[in-house]
Amino acid sequence: MTAKAPARRAPPHEVRIVGGQWKRSKLPVLDKPGLRPTPDRVRETLFNWLGGDLSGWRVLDAFAGSGALGFEAASRGATEVTLLERDRDLLRVLREAQQRLSATALQIHQADALAWMARGPAGAFQLVLLDPPFDAGLTEPALAAAAPLVAPAGWLYLESGEALAEAPAGFRLHRQLRAGAVHAQLLQRDG
Repeated sequence: MTAKAPARRAPPHEVRIVGGQWKRSKLPVLDKPGLRPTPDRVRETLFNWLGGDLSGWRVLDAFAGSGALGFEAASRGATEVTLLERDRDLLRVLREAQQRLSATALQIHQADALAWMARGPAGAFQLVLLDPPFDAGLTEPALAAAAPLVAPAGWLYLESGEALAEAPAGFRLHRQLRAGAVHAQLLQRDG
């Protein structure tokens, strides 16, 4: 008798926004390879680390996927949230959620995140959210592309499959956690 391989855990079909004006609102999650929405508990912890209220902040959610991080930032008062996603199906779902919630602070762009960040506005964001697919080898290139976009004393959040070995130059590790296969790291840029 052979042992069965463990079943692959199916992605959730929706995630809920955990705080702010859209608290408890649900975002649909498509079943796409590499799409792994940030768990509620991790998002709640991240935004608690940031103080919860993002009023007046400009936020970039690169590799938006389900949009959970970007919508959470907008729900918590961010003035402008830019979501980058290249998959057309995911874009459609993001735009439908934006319309349903009347999320006017969101700007959704079909773009390759690395290319967009390479020509993005230097120092323009108080918070850059990075959650690239774990198996795509994008962690280091994403950090390098995102670092110049973070304002002085601003924040860079990275979700990855491994703990960050070293913070990029000009940043310090502020907080980190591990939840299952997810390593969540919040870095702050020098002021």
